[in-house]
Amino acid sequence: MATRKSKARARPAKPAADKQLAQAVTQSAQKIWLAGLGAFARARTEGDKLFELLVEQGKVIRSKSEKAADQALKTVRTQADATMSTAQGKWDKLEQVFEDRVSRSLNRLGVLTSKDVDELARQVADLNDSVRALMGGAAKRERKAPARKAPARKAPAKKKAARRTAK
Repeated sequence: MATRKSKARARPAKPAADKQLAQAVTQSAQKIWLAGLGAFARARTEGDKLFELLVEQGKVIRSKSEKAADQALKTVRTQADATMSTAQGKWDKLEQVFEDRVSRSLNRLGVLTSKDVDELARQVADLNDSVRALMGGAAKRERKAPARKAPARKAPAKKKAARRTAK
């Protein structure tokens, strides 16, 4: 015959252990709540002090950053001025080289410079003075201006041939 197995009965939970666990959770929740209230109270009392401290630190950082920006700007301007003066010097040198080459080329072609023309004009004036001195009073007489020529007549304009346009 078959024997019947009896079911194991559930044992009742220990009420003391459950009670202790519930008290521990309650105490922990109360401590967390009290810590939050303490943090809130401290932030409320020390919040203004902390805020003022942060404002002062911000002012210090701002003044340092302004000084750094001013220094960087001065450095950039100094470098730009140095670059500009270097570029100007190079440009002047290039201009001088160009003028020298053009002058040499013109001299090779036999073109007179303004200095040469001035020297020739001085020499002509000296020669005129010498000739007048040699000729005596004859050079003192005024010369008559040459008669002006009548302007040349223009040839009558030729008529333009009529253009035909292709349609």
